Amino acid sequence: MMEETPFWKTKTLAEMTTTEWESVCDGCGLCCLNKLEEWDSGDIYFTSIRCKLLDDQSCRCSSYENRWDFVPDCVQLTKENVDDIAWLPPTCGYRLINEGRDLYWWHPLVSGDPETVHAAGISARGRTISETEVKVDDFEDYVVDWPLTVGDEAQAQAPETAK
Repeated sequence: MMEETPFWKTKTLAEMTTTEWESVCDGCGLCCLNKLEEWDSGDIYFTSIRCKLLDDQSCRCSSYENRWDFVPDCVQLTKENVDDIAWLPPTCGYRLINEGRDLYWWHPLVSGDPETVHAAGISARGRTISETEVKVDDFEDYVVDWPLTVGDEAQAQAPETAK
């Protein structure tokens, strides 16, 4: 019996069903970290400050369906705007598929286990502080680069079958 090719290898993001689209999220929580933008250059910097709705352990939104009631400026990633969001982490499944690349070995769609994203050190689990605990004037003290380098570490420790 032949194995079916996974949908993310045969469909573009625009062709995916809502369920398929939602499953592309690996649950890393990196997109829910506060970012700072330098006005003159437009450069974007990640902080280790998480949205007040992001659960630090599950790395999932605690009120996903109603998030705009609590965070009106929450950016929703859509099939229409995925090209325009430059701050998507390099390990983001949406970014990878949009660029014609495959998902990493630790992605839950590949591994079959939502914990592999955390075990591989990709996620924000245990590395963040809630925005409710930091004054906005102090956000710059929390600038970090690990959201942009976690994939490098994970590839270095990938199981031989995944490289």
